[in-house]
Order: sequence, then structure tokens, then C-alpha cells
Amino acid sequence: MDFSKIRNYLFLGLLFIVTIIFLLLLKPFAYPLFWAAVIAGLFYPLYRRLNAWFKHENLSAIITLSAVIVIIIVPLAIIVTLLIKESLILYGTISNNSDQLGNTIHQITNFIKHNSYNKQLRIDEDFWVQKFSEIGQTVLNYIFTFLKDFTQNSLTFIVLFVVMLYTLFFFIRDGEKMLKKLLYLSPLGDRYEIMLYKKFTAAASAIIKGTIIIGGLQGMIGGVVFALSGIQGALIWGIIMTLFSVIPGVGSSIIWLPAALMMFLTGRIWQGTMILVVGTLIISTVDNLLRPLLVGKRLEMHPLFILFSTLGGIILFGISGFMIGPIMAALFLAFWEMYEEYYRNELSHN
Repeated sequence: MDFSKIRNYLFLGLLFIVTIIFLLLLKPFAYPLFWAAVIAGLFYPLYRRLNAWFKHENLSAIITLSAVIVIIIVPLAIIVTLLIKESLILYGTISNNSDQLGNTIHQITNFIKHNSYNKQLRIDEDFWVQKFSEIGQTVLNYIFTFLKDFTQNSLTFIVLFVVMLYTLFFFIRDGEKMLKKLLYLSPLGDRYEIMLYKKFTAAASAIIKGTIIIGGLQGMIGGVVFALSGIQGALIWGIIMTLFSVIPGVGSSIIWLPAALMMFLTGRIWQGTMILVVGTLIISTVDNLLRPLLVGKRLEMHPLFILFSTLGGIILFGISGFMIGPIMAALFLAFWEMYEEYYRNELSHN
């Protein structure tokens, strides 16, 4: 028996088991660790400049963390607070005026039924009123359940948020050392490891900048147009448009296009025209012009890759998926580039 081989296999087996157990221990904190790594990568150039000036790692990391809080976390906290406040107001208003939904549906069905082009259609008004009422009630229940779950899980959210900030401090201060250690242990080689790191940071930077700039502009313009049109909860709809803007190709049109149609069907022609014109000529133009510049060129990915990786990421990982999906797609393409280069080199040597 070759005891040296047995010893090696035993060691590798134990190493694999211990690694799996360690990863399971980290699983509850996967999202805080992921976001800490992303934010640390984005703000590391600032830390490096500060550290070159102060020559003090802890002080530079604290100042960088403070910048993260001021630039990212405080605005997000304000937006979330406003969203919850406006959602509660909107929920209460709709709940107290539930008959308004039925009246709106009656107007829409009457408009369709008495339209000269649709006289041959047999529309069961009661059926559609019932179905739309059920849909409206489902939406209201979803909003209520979301708000209830958010408040009940606020302690968990606070704990994970504190873990993210604590981890972020060390990722900023010691991230380069940790990365060098991982690169040293990795069998890929320095060249390919640096390629993967650059793909990760480039994808994260492009997605965040694209989301903030494109989503912010679309949400702001859409919210203002909704407010001018007299749509209740314009702030909420503006924020929702910002969130939907992460989906390439479709984006915030999921919100403003149905709103324009509803305006037309309920007889508010100029409001519907304004929403449709602004949505088509301004909001969509912002997406079509800026997304290829801010996201597509930086990621060096086909728009279809960006679309499916974003949607797939959101389905698999929730709200964080808009970041995780494209990053995984970028790493996927990087690995295939590495394989192609390695395979080409092997063929040239043979």
C-alpha cells in the first residue's frame, strides 16, 4: 500500500469537508459579505489615496467607510423611509376607497364595449369587474404583507446591516492582503486571477453606476410626470420605476406604459398623452443612450447576456440578483476566454 497517497487523499478529503462546513457557516451572511466585497472594490481607490496621504490604515479605512455611509447608505435610508411612509398612505387610501376600483373598471369596460370597433365583442362586465377586483386585492395584500414582514424582520435586517458595515471596514483595510492570499492559493496563475478580479470590479462598477444614473433619471422623470398627471403615490411609482430600470430593454416602461393606457381608457386624454410622449421620447431615450455607454461597453457583453443574466439573477437571488447575475455572467465569459486562450496555446505547442 502506498501510505503517502492515502495520506494525501485523506488530507484533501478533510480539507474539502472543513471547507464545506466553513462555507455553510458563512451562508447566512452571504448577502452582507457579497455587498461588502462589491462596495469595498468600488471605494478601494479612495482608501488607497487616503492611506497614501495619512499613512494610517485604520484612519483611512474609517474615513472611507464614512464616505460610503454618506454617499450610499444615508440616501438609501431616506428613500426607503419615504417609500414605506408613502406605501402606508397609499394602502390606506386605496383600502378606504375600494369602490373606486370597481368604478374605474366599469368605465374601462363600458369604453371598450361601446366602442364602434368592438360592438361585436361580447364583454362580460361583471366577470371582468370581479377579476380585476381580485387582482387589486391581491396587490394590496402583497403590499400589506411586504410591509408587515419588513417590520417584523427589521431586527434581522439591522443585524445583517451591521455585519455588512463591520465586514466592509476590514475589506477596505485588508482587502488587498486577503486578495493576494487568495491569489497565492489559487491554481489559475496570476494573469488569469487578475483578469477575474478586473472582470468582477468592472461589472460591479458598471452595474452600480448604470443603476444609479439611468434608474435615478428614469425614476425622477417618471415621478414628476405622474405627479403632474395627478396619479396618487407618484413618489412610490418613481422609486418603483427606478427599481425596474435595472431590467435592460424593458425597464420602467412596465410602469409608465400601463399608466398611460389607463389614462386614455378613463378619459384623461392629455394626461395619458403626456405620460406616453415623455415615456417614449425621454425616459426610453435615457435608457437607450446611456445603458450601452455605462453598462454594455464596460461589461463587454451582448445585450441579451445582460438581459437574461439580470432577470435570472433577480429570480434566483431576489433584489441582489440584479448585481449577482451580470457579475456571474461576466465571470462565466472570463472563464471561457481563459479556456479558449489555454486551448489555443496547447494546440500551438502540439
